Amino acid sequence: ERRLSVDTAVPVDSFSCVVMHYFQYSNGTLFCEGVPVPTVADEVGTPLYLYSQNTFLRHYRRLDRALSGTKHIICFALKANPNIAICRVLASDGAGAEVVSGGELDRALRAGVPGERIVFNGNGKTEGELRYALDSDILMFCVDSEQELDLLDAVAKRAGRNAPIAVRVNPDIPVETHPYLATSLRESKFGVATDRAIACYEFAARADNLDVVGIHAHIGSQLVDLTPFEESVSRLAESVRELKKRHIDIRYIDLGGGLGITYSDEEPPSYEEFADAVVSYARDVGCAIVLEPGRSIIGNAGILVTRVLYVKRGEAKTFVVVDAAMNDLIRPSLYGAYHDIVPVAESDHEDAKVRADVVGGICESGDFLARDRELPAVKIGDLLAVMSAGAYGAAMSSTYNSRPLVPEVLVSGDTFKVIRKRPSYEEMVSLELVDEIRD
Repeated sequence: ERRLSVDTAVPVDSFSCVVMHYFQYSNGTLFCEGVPVPTVADEVGTPLYLYSQNTFLRHYRRLDRALSGTKHIICFALKANPNIAICRVLASDGAGAEVVSGGELDRALRAGVPGERIVFNGNGKTEGELRYALDSDILMFCVDSEQELDLLDAVAKRAGRNAPIAVRVNPDIPVETHPYLATSLRESKFGVATDRAIACYEFAARADNLDVVGIHAHIGSQLVDLTPFEESVSRLAESVRELKKRHIDIRYIDLGGGLGITYSDEEPPSYEEFADAVVSYARDVGCAIVLEPGRSIIGNAGILVTRVLYVKRGEAKTFVVVDAAMNDLIRPSLYGAYHDIVPVAESDHEDAKVRADVVGGICESGDFLARDRELPAVKIGDLLAVMSAGAYGAAMSSTYNSRPLVPEVLVSGDTFKVIRKRPSYEEMVSLELVDEIRD
């Protein structure tokens, strides 16, 4: 088989960095960079997650270049994909981290992300998590409520330190996305309204152990329209001006993440277009930009590889039963999300099609990867690739039905390595204290 050249697999100036990836067919076989996908499947077993290092590095570097004319920090959102190996690659290239739990903070630090490039978000931070982040000298806490401000001030006082803070503002901006992914509406659990945020800043400015450094908003996820981003940064800049009138200085405008990718027919803006839309607002008020991309960095850099177990022709429809399931990729069941599904080996009979549900072995009718999908005719043993699965795939997976978490594999050029192994049944039960129970 001809190896794919990393330099020629995808044109450098392709439409948008958020749709470019290094998964291409060569001589009828799907490759990830220079590695045939069947080679990995045969060695590691299926199902498995397969990531292209050169894809997510290209995305990160292109975003970094788009922002090169202004002071900025790019903090990769670990909730999209918290694998330490992936975070380490990004950290070695200069990326920071956005975390929403003590566990994600621990992963970021283990990956080599310096504390001064970490922002801590979330609406339910515990006292222990606040202290861990404070001891790690993070860039800033994006505080979600007045009560969290009180708790953080008390934690910092007991530690004899000052906590750098930004207030998460809820600008009440409607966005076109799944309702679960819209985070800035008035009824959202996240952030505080703009008028209340001013009072939060005044409290923080008076507090002995809080340092005001930034302002934060995250309006939603999988957004392919720049208008909400521009409206959000405009409102944040106006808040910065109002705070300066009150002698409260803001150094960072944190725009969150949320830029979408192509799953089906979406046409998201490029990083250059995104930067052109938002940078001027931050410059006008003398602030550096903090961004928290996750999906746009890693989403198109990963696939879920699965093998066909059965092709079941029922009374009403056909089911392609595969060895991956909703516990491995829950987005279709949870969000009704679309993922393209393609054969790993191209068929010689492309006109042979089947319309089917692609389902797993979970004991739930809601267990599916695709519904009523037209696919090339498949047979038992065929490999399928579920595309654009690098974000919120492995991150949201579970062991439901006592199914092992699937391995994750990282490809760079013509080499690959397992970066999370498939646990044995023994390893899966190792935390359960069975021997402590007596009849």
